Order: sequence, then C-alpha cells, then structure tokens
Amino acid sequence: MTKQRHRPDTDPPDSDPQTPLRPETLAVTAGRPERVVDAPLNPPVVFASTYVGAHDVQTAEIGYGRDGNPTWQALEQALSALEGGRALIFSSGMAAAHAVLELLPPGGVIVIPRNCYLGVAEAVDRRAARYGGQVRRVDIAQTTEVLAAAENADVVWIESPANPTIEVADLPALGRNLPDQALFVVDNTLATPLLQRPLAYGADVVLHSATKLLSGHSDVVLGALVTRADREQPFETLDQIRRSVGAVPGPMEAYLALRGLRTLPLRLAQAQASAQILAERLAAHERVQRVRFPGLPGDPGHEVARRTMSGFGSLISIEFADATTADAFVDGCSLWVFATSLGGVESTLERRRRWPGELPTVPEGLVRMSVGIEHVEDLWADLTQALDQL
Repeated sequence: MTKQRHRPDTDPPDSDPQTPLRPETLAVTAGRPERVVDAPLNPPVVFASTYVGAHDVQTAEIGYGRDGNPTWQALEQALSALEGGRALIFSSGMAAAHAVLELLPPGGVIVIPRNCYLGVAEAVDRRAARYGGQVRRVDIAQTTEVLAAAENADVVWIESPANPTIEVADLPALGRNLPDQALFVVDNTLATPLLQRPLAYGADVVLHSATKLLSGHSDVVLGALVTRADREQPFETLDQIRRSVGAVPGPMEAYLALRGLRTLPLRLAQAQASAQILAERLAAHERVQRVRFPGLPGDPGHEVARRTMSGFGSLISIEFADATTADAFVDGCSLWVFATSLGGVESTLERRRRWPGELPTVPEGLVRMSVGIEHVEDLWADLTQALDQL
C-alpha cells in the first residue's frame, strides 16, 4: 500500500522556480497579460462565441466558444500558479464536481466524507443508483478509517475543512498512504490555496467552488479543477468532458472571479482574524453549546490544521440545543445576513438542516457562519444581542 505519489518533505511547487513568489503575491499578479507598452495591466473581458479559423485545425488554439476564451485562460493561469498545477474553470462548482465523477467507472467505488457539501453527496448517490457501485462514507478526520475504506476504491474524495461541520483531514498522511489506483480528489474551497495546497500533499485533483472565497463578492457562480502539472491525465479527460457537455463559464463570470481573486489575501486575512476572535468569544458564551472552529486549541482538528495549514479559515459552525433555538438566533441577527453560500465580503449565517436533503449527520441546531470583512466588534455586537434574546 505504501507508495510515493508526491514529495511529502518538500515545499509546494512554485509556478516559476526562478522567481518563487508567495501565494499572496500570485493571487494579485498571476494571469496578467505580457508586460509591454500600452498593454492592459489586467486581462480585459472577451465576449466571443466564434473565432477566426484555420484550414489546419491543429494550428488554432481556440476554434469555438466551448474550446476556450482569453478571459478564462487568465483565470486558469492564476489558479494554476496558486495551486501549483493545471487549472480548468467550469460554469459552477457542481459542474466541476460532476466532471470529476465522470472519471468514476460504472460500478466503481468512491470514498466520500460523512459530512460534506450536500450537492456533492446527492450527486454521488444519484450516480451510484444509476450506474451501480459503492459509496463508502468516512470521517475524514480519522486517517485510519479513510485508508481502510480506500482499499480497492477508484476515487477518494476529501473535503477539508469539511462543510458545514469543519472536520480537518490529515492530507499529507493520506497522500503518502492511499493506494495507487485511487484518484485522490480534494475539495479546497474552504481553505483556498492560500491556506493549503493539496497537490503538494499528493492529491491528483483539487476542486474549488470559485463562487465562494476565490471570487469573494457573492456575484459569481463558477467552479474550478486543478490537476497535477506533471501528468497529462486526468487533465485531458476533464478538459474533454467540459467541452463535450458544455459546462463552460461565461467570460464575464471569469472576469469577475479574477478581479475578486486579486483581493483574496486581504479579504481572507481580515475574515480569518475576525473568525478567531468570534470563535473564542462564542465558545465562552453560555447560550452556545458547541463551537466548531479549528483555530480553537480544544477543537478536534486543531493540531492537524496547525501542522498542515497556514491558517484556520473564516468559517465557524456553532450548535444550539435544537432547531427552534437555532432559528431564533438566526432571525435575531441584523448585520449578519441570513443566506446560504459563503466566502463573500459580507458575513452570512444559516441553519443548515433547514434544507430538506441536508445530511442527517449534521445536527439540527447547527448554524454555519461565514465571517466577512466587517469590523469584528460590530459583528460581535450583533451576535450578542441575538444570543441575549434566546
């Protein structure tokens, strides 16, 4: 079972070994046009469905709107540099997820988190019902459990930190020990490449809902996949899937996501700092039963996150005794926005089990909180007045 699928003792690869820029700098600079006089500083949005052709189709990089777009390519270059691989962007995070599921053979075995994004869990179950196969659900924080389930598996799908229960997986240990035949997929949406780079830990494919932190302004629906730069597969297959099913992004969405990416280091730093303060205060509040946040020393994922990530993120989940109390808390907030999704500049929260299909392993009284960039004391004042009304 032991193998060498990555270099576990080396730093994540830089996009250019001659100029090893930090991720915070790459988020601002990667994907820009060549620096020549009168060139735009940042890539313009290109609206085009048709491109000038060539008699020899092999000489044309883009022949049709499903094949590519300069605005897509700029964002893909930036994500490639940040994750240290080769990126493809998709029309949504779920479009990217479905593309990965196309790599699972009929009757195949997939390992997924017991707690993960609801859309992915439903998509995996639908595929298993249609094509056969086995779905093995695991606690991603239990490395031995994941490795045991990975025996004879075709895909091992890890979401870390997990949404909405914030478990943290030991990605280096998984990368070292997963069996060779298993495609190692890591959803890096909550951490972003600023906090962890799964390809450096042995992942084969990294998934992002770029709708969330990467674009960061709650105005884009977009997904991305990043594969290892040293392998043609699965990149070529995923690219063909994107073309054939038409899961392509609009140029305006790509443009907005790239523009949002430029401020990711600042947004994440502010949100993460506020999340730490809020989590500590919530943990000490008598009306809150439990706080899930890896930045707390007593959190089950704290030690793994401290060792494998460069920060603890901006998502907090708190638990109340029941759904009624949780709903009253959410309704009592005014600055915090009652909304789904996460990772925007505004702070949002919701009781996840309000969704009929939410996984039963998510507690009824769990409220997921996405910390934005507002002043932390204003955020805390809103939370405390809502808690005081319970």
